[in-house]
Amino acid sequence: MGVPGCSDHSTSIQIPNAPSHTEHHFSSPEVLRDAIIGLSDGLTVPFALAAGLSSLDSTRIVVAAGFAELVAGAISMGLGGYLAARTEADHYDAELAREYREVQEKPEEEAEEIIEILEPYGLDRATLGPVIDRLKQDPDKWVEFMMKFELNLERPDPHRSILSAVTIGGSYLLGGLIPLLPYCFISRTLHALIASSVITLLALLIFGYSKSRLISPKGAWAGAIQTMLVGAVAASAAYGLVTLFPEVK
Repeated sequence: MGVPGCSDHSTSIQIPNAPSHTEHHFSSPEVLRDAIIGLSDGLTVPFALAAGLSSLDSTRIVVAAGFAELVAGAISMGLGGYLAARTEADHYDAELAREYREVQEKPEEEAEEIIEILEPYGLDRATLGPVIDRLKQDPDKWVEFMMKFELNLERPDPHRSILSAVTIGGSYLLGGLIPLLPYCFISRTLHALIASSVITLLALLIFGYSKSRLISPKGAWAGAIQTMLVGAVAASAAYGLVTLFPEVK
């Protein structure tokens, strides 16, 4: 029955939508890091080697030695990434087993560690008591909490080692092709060196800008110039070093 003077339909209070807030984070920071490592070394090391061998005035030598280094470097970098990821996974597994053992054998000490972790954030023992009791009921969640907040360890992707090897090795191979390709199509060594230098330094500039913009947009151009200068210095040093040994020619 309706109230006199009022309509029968119910009214609702409309709460304005809060402004949306979207945070952008890298979905795969490890893959991005591996790609940066591979491209950085791939653009720099073969470029320096090719520049150094250019002083011998033979594009055949540059191509043969350059591609040999490129393949060997890609394999070495890939294996390094694989072993690093495997070591990280093994370390996580060892710490995980240790935490499970401590939760079972020393629950009170582990509970005290939770308090030590969270007290600096203004949470007293009375507040944390129910949290600790709840974690004690689920050993898996308790161990997961300790791994994340005590040891700062995240569970690694089981495919991380293979992915890291492929990403680093493939990025190195891709980056290393850039300074070597001009020597495959230009017969005169000096002209090939000039073309390689221009193309590679431009690639380093773009790579450095892109990398720095992802990390710190304000310093993108400084990072770009720094990356390009590192490649230029490495190539110049290699070229100058070979010219110091005329008997090599």
